[in-house]
Amino acid sequence: MGLLGNLAEILERWVGGFRLIIEFVSVLCVICGFFGSFRAVILGIRRKSFPFLEVRIRFGSWLALALEFQLGSDILATTVAPSWEALGKLGAIAVIRTFLNYFLNQELEAEQSLRERSGDSKV
Repeated sequence: MGLLGNLAEILERWVGGFRLIIEFVSVLCVICGFFGSFRAVILGIRRKSFPFLEVRIRFGSWLALALEFQLGSDILATTVAPSWEALGKLGAIAVIRTFLNYFLNQELEAEQSLRERSGDSKV
């Protein structure tokens, strides 16, 4: 199993490295969302109003993007899962992240339509 074992090890290293990059991008999305939301709060305080919907939509959008990257990372992990137990855990995590992302997107769409109906459509 010399050549096949070496190829499998190379694939695991590449996938592991790429997963790390994708997870880093996911963390960057959360950080960008935090600072964007924080900026909206500061601007709202200056205008003497708290932009609750704007902050939720802005931060929620970044969180949804971060969840997409995390799901992509999970999909990569399943390509080199060493056991059925690890594969099952990764599958459960992927399902949970998918549901979180789905319901977060539903909530964001509802808040965006509420915002548009109120006449303030800028984000």
